[in-house]
Amino acid sequence: MSENIPKFLTIRETAKTGILSEHHLRIMEKQGRLPGVRVGNQFKVNLDLLVDQLNQESTPAQREE
Repeated sequence: MSENIPKFLTIRETAKTGILSEHHLRIMEKQGRLPGVRVGNQFKVNLDLLVDQLNQESTPAQREE
């Protein structure tokens, strides 16, 4: 069985990856924009969906000429 099992991390663990700061991740969670699930008193971030979401929201860098 070779399913793609998503990787879930706490907000603090996600921040340690360097993707976004813990503060920004917590703001996104309060706004309902952070992909994941609440497990007890912890929020588990779906890291794969977060990366996809950030890739979709990002804008291409503009070249200086």
